[in-house]
Amino acid sequence: MGTWDIGPFDNDTAADFAGDLDDAPAAEREELVRRMLKRAANSTDRLDQSDGERAVAAAALIAAQHGGEPTCPIYGPSEPLPTFPADLTMLAVDALGRVVAEQSELIEGWFDFSDGLRWRQGVKRLRDLLDPPIQPQEDALFEI
Repeated sequence: MGTWDIGPFDNDTAADFAGDLDDAPAAEREELVRRMLKRAANSTDRLDQSDGERAVAAAALIAAQHGGEPTCPIYGPSEPLPTFPADLTMLAVDALGRVVAEQSELIEGWFDFSDGLRWRQGVKRLRDLLDPPIQPQEDALFEI
């Protein structure tokens, strides 16, 4: 079926990744998420579409633990996930940065679809939840 909507788990690759998480022993689930994020974040060449889809799904799992939307109850993992350590948060931010970079098959594919803008906005929301933009300071720190 491929991709059926814009959510992090709304494609075959991400749904398969969720299944892999469910099939993995509980003690190995964090490492599986870490591996997917590292693969995307450390990619120096063109980021493969399936690696990008897995990275978005992995980042969504971390974002869900930071007050983001819960993962998809149909296609997301159904088995309990560990509480992810803080270092995975920034790794997820880096991975999402690669997903929307110029050398990403996934971003190129979404430019061809009418929902591409909404998909990119969803990825930006994930990134902003994991690494909120710094708000400008309105009050002076001291008087001159």
